[in-house]
Amino acid sequence: MFKLHIMTASAGYNATSIQPQKGFRIHLIVFLLSTPAIWLVWYLTDRTYPWPLWSTPAWAVGVLFHYLGVYVFKKSKTHNIKA
Repeated sequence: MFKLHIMTASAGYNATSIQPQKGFRIHLIVFLLSTPAIWLVWYLTDRTYPWPLWSTPAWAVGVLFHYLGVYVFKKSKTHNIKA
């Protein structure tokens, strides 16, 4: 009924083909679209405790660190460490 596809090296998956900038943009777009939806759910349900105040800043910190990892502290592709 359901078929599980696992990307492996033999299936053409290559870790160097992943674009970190694209991954960050997707993360940011999902954050920007999901956060208002989360707040809307809070607003339309029980407004006694603002529980999105926990998830929104926590996720924002995750987006910030994702940004820093992609654009500020990016690894050199030619830098290889050999033990």
